[in-house]
Amino acid sequence: MQQSLSPSKRIESIDIIRGLAMVIMALDHVRDYVHVSANTDDPLNLATTSPALYFTRWITHFCAPIFVFLSGTSVYLQSLRKSKKELGIFLLKRGLWLIIAEWTIIAFAWTFNTNFNIIPFQVIWAIGISMFILGLLVLAKLPYRIILILGILIVAGHNLLDIPESKPGFEAGFWWDFLHHGVFKIYPLSGNKVVMLVYPFVAWTGLMMLGYCAGILFSPQFTAAARKKILLGTGFGLILLFVLLRFSNLYGDPVPWTKQVSPFYTFLSFIKVTKYPPSLLYLCITIGPALVLTALVESVKNRFTNVMVIFGRTAFFYYILHLYLIHIVAAVFFFARGHSFAEAKNVGERFPFMYVAPGEGNGLLIVYGVWLGVIVLLYPLCKKYDQYKSAHKEKWWLSYI
Repeated sequence: MQQSLSPSKRIESIDIIRGLAMVIMALDHVRDYVHVSANTDDPLNLATTSPALYFTRWITHFCAPIFVFLSGTSVYLQSLRKSKKELGIFLLKRGLWLIIAEWTIIAFAWTFNTNFNIIPFQVIWAIGISMFILGLLVLAKLPYRIILILGILIVAGHNLLDIPESKPGFEAGFWWDFLHHGVFKIYPLSGNKVVMLVYPFVAWTGLMMLGYCAGILFSPQFTAAARKKILLGTGFGLILLFVLLRFSNLYGDPVPWTKQVSPFYTFLSFIKVTKYPPSLLYLCITIGPALVLTALVESVKNRFTNVMVIFGRTAFFYYILHLYLIHIVAAVFFFARGHSFAEAKNVGERFPFMYVAPGEGNGLLIVYGVWLGVIVLLYPLCKKYDQYKSAHKEKWWLSYI
């Protein structure tokens, strides 16, 4: 029988998939800052998009759910070497740190606005609050089975809230938006400060719970062969569930697919699912293939997987750096088009991104070129950081970056 992995040994397949998600994520963020229609039209708008633009956006749907799910998996693996009290306290502190980082370091990376008048609730916020809640569950010593059941109920059942939302005259208030509905909703605070709700967190918290429960598959209780069988079965099962539920148009996503001008565009409508909040079908079609790929790459080791491992091991460090780098590139393009700093400031006061004028930008070839350049520039930095982190395990603060 094939030997199980030791709980102290890092699971490279997890890092490979997480690293791949981080690399693909950068493509979406480059598009946000560089593409000509990024801030004037939806790349998934079937009436105006092209297949190349559609899939440039659609492929990045995999990133956030993979990262949230695998964050939960990593938490479970930490539970194999930490007491519940140690792990719970760490999750509370790391969750709070991620929320603070979202509102400061990352908010500035997105906006370059020194007034810090936009308080964003984006993906790092969703991960932070989900980690905080998971920390409470760990400290409460909630049984594994209860966490699994809660995760399934949240992920499978939160789309029931779509029913009252679809009623004529429904108006979502702050708390409804905060928990479930908010999609780039702006709520004013005192002065000129505003809250921008992007990631209503409840469904993401349920996904992290499921990722936590999936972590048991990577423990010594399961051989590599058994793990592969379960991951493949679950992954293909989620894909099948997506096809059946999506075809029925009965449940799982608030926006039904519709027949389009051609079979191909009908297919695009079929796979266009809701990310904010992540619908059941969105999670089925992203986590399902991710589980299949995780099973398939465990025995693969080559130059590509070695690179992905580095990005996966330094995910948050990479996340911060890539936002600053992409925004700086956008500023270079902005000034190259003849704009002044005064114009940049004016744009920043009317629009969340300084140095990005809506309606201006470049084509997809430039987007892909910038994306590849960003990855090439960040790889040696991430590799150096990974080496430093591995050589200084005694530095507690490294576990927060």
